Amino acid sequence: MSSQHPWWQGPRGEGYVIIQLILLVLVGFGPKQLPGLPLWGSPWSTIGLVLGLILGMVGAGLILLGLMSLGSNLTPFPRPRDNNTLVDTGVYAIVRHPIYSGIILGAIGWACLFASTLILIYARILFFFLDIKSRQEERWLAEKHPSYEVYQKRVRKLIPFVY
Repeated sequence: MSSQHPWWQGPRGEGYVIIQLILLVLVGFGPKQLPGLPLWGSPWSTIGLVLGLILGMVGAGLILLGLMSLGSNLTPFPRPRDNNTLVDTGVYAIVRHPIYSGIILGAIGWACLFASTLILIYARILFFFLDIKSRQEERWLAEKHPSYEVYQKRVRKLIPFVY
């Protein structure tokens, strides 16, 4: 395991966690509308409400299943625990980062609930950030688990069956 890491990242990936928290606060509590961004008229606002509830429930389910499947491997940091085991069953057989997937779906659902183009932009930024964070996490997992590369080829990263 290399002790070299960017100054902002921290040895366990603390910097990623701080940035993720900032983005989550932005999604949840940031401005929902700016002048010049289109408002969602009818029927889109109604469709958004229904879609938002569905995406929120699916996202919450992915987060819950991911947390339960990790058990003692769970850590808030992207660097895996020293004594971790590779979890590739259950929801982890469908997507490599179900917690991140659930967060992304929840953010999109939140945007739909509020019919907010601005929150959709925040959700997109969150998606790109979690993609970057997961790359580092996967480098660390591959250092610990020689079979991780095979798992990466078999299971999609953030969007089940797609990406």
